[in-house]
Amino acid sequence: MPGTGLWRTKSVEQSILDTDEPDTKLRKNLGTWDLIVFGVSVVIGAGIFTLAARTAGDVTGPSVSLAFVLAAVACGLAALCYAEFASTVPVAGSAYTYSYATFGEFVAWIIGWDLILEFAVAAAAVAKGWSIYLEQVLKLIGLEIPTVLPLGPLQFDWGAVLLTVVLCTLLALGTKLSARVSLVITLIKVAVVLLVIVVGLAYINASNYTPFVPPAQSAAEDSPKLEQSLLSLILGGETSTYGVFGLLAAASLVFFAFIGFDIVATTAEETRNPQKMAPRGILGSLAIVTVLYVAVALVVTGMVPYTDLATAEDGTRSTLATAFAQHGINWAAAIISVGALAGLTTVVMVLLLGQTRVLFAMSRDGLVPRGLAKTDPKTGTPVRATVLVGVVVVVASGFFPADKLEEMVNVGTLFAFVLVSLGVIVLRRTRPDLPRGFRAPLVPFVPILAIFSCIWLMLNLTALTWVRFVVWMAAGVVIYFLYSRNHSRLGQRQADQVAAGGAVPRDAEPTE
Repeated sequence: MPGTGLWRTKSVEQSILDTDEPDTKLRKNLGTWDLIVFGVSVVIGAGIFTLAARTAGDVTGPSVSLAFVLAAVACGLAALCYAEFASTVPVAGSAYTYSYATFGEFVAWIIGWDLILEFAVAAAAVAKGWSIYLEQVLKLIGLEIPTVLPLGPLQFDWGAVLLTVVLCTLLALGTKLSARVSLVITLIKVAVVLLVIVVGLAYINASNYTPFVPPAQSAAEDSPKLEQSLLSLILGGETSTYGVFGLLAAASLVFFAFIGFDIVATTAEETRNPQKMAPRGILGSLAIVTVLYVAVALVVTGMVPYTDLATAEDGTRSTLATAFAQHGINWAAAIISVGALAGLTTVVMVLLLGQTRVLFAMSRDGLVPRGLAKTDPKTGTPVRATVLVGVVVVVASGFFPADKLEEMVNVGTLFAFVLVSLGVIVLRRTRPDLPRGFRAPLVPFVPILAIFSCIWLMLNLTALTWVRFVVWMAAGVVIYFLYSRNHSRLGQRQADQVAAGGAVPRDAEPTE
């Protein structure tokens, strides 16, 4: 039953009905390949070009490929749950909308606030990575132009700001146009990834894979405990650099590379046949990127000793180009830099898309100002929400350092995965009558496995990340009680029903 107050739920029927409101209606013009392109375009980027080599050098050694597999398993279990929800509740908002239908408004708000952390911070982090590659590409053509400039006590990253402004403009012009641009750029970066694999194979030295899991590194005396993984801290490990704890911690770190397949679920409302196309888009994109990640990780750690991929004393971090440059394959390093620039472009684009759709869904429900849900009659996109997200990401990417942003994104995403997986079990029990275009197999076994695997990955993040996450969520709770609870459209509907002398229906909320 819907309940009242914090636990009032919004029925699936009401969520679908709200998608037909003229002022907040999104256009249904996406197909299966559009969704797969969005999924691959957002996932292939950060992990391939900025994370795999660095994680191998600093945390795992050659076993980084196994860390990708562990992260992919956790994502795969969660993806099955997302696919069921996307086919059952084809409404913008992803985990936020699903939580509203199963756990109630307060939990939905918490997960929506959490998704803001995931998408906006991820977009800012990747935009800064894009800016680094822009500087490298400019050097290739003889232009020594730094993309980060001192601005008083701050550092202004004009490259990240430029990218964010251009992509938000593109998103405001239409989702289908964004999908076409993503397709072209995605083809370029997948070609670069395949080049890395094919060329790199000739330079693999099997001895570089030994030891596959390097012995744990002793912790420095001045190394802060909060920088260890929480699991290592609980079990009394000295460090989470190399060794088993390093491998487990790396699975949580490279999980950042898989973030994006869940964004496909946020576009379900804009998909022509979401019951069939949304699950195919989610699962198809995840399968493609997992194969590519593992292949690239094996190649890069086979080309050079993992110690050569470690972060330098001056703070310089290794990338895929580092391994090729060490073999004198400078032309390949140049192509990788160009491919990375293209690749990270679509990553930021789809992260911005996911953020605007979550904010749009929350606005339509009144939990954030309703004006943000208004769609443009010509483009069919939520222009106001897109502009707001753009401003936030411009400030974050332009003026704030990128350190630790990846881990903050990871803990937020994993938390969302846990609730979505639990939501599948709940909705199967409370609404077994709902038509489901896709059904996750072996429920509740698969969702329970997804929950435990995600919690396990969360425990391998640093304790400091958990502290920051708790502070962020506490701020969300304060905002809910100060604003969202009193402006909830669902709450207003229930209040109007009671004032009219009726009772709140047990199976669905009253419509307007």
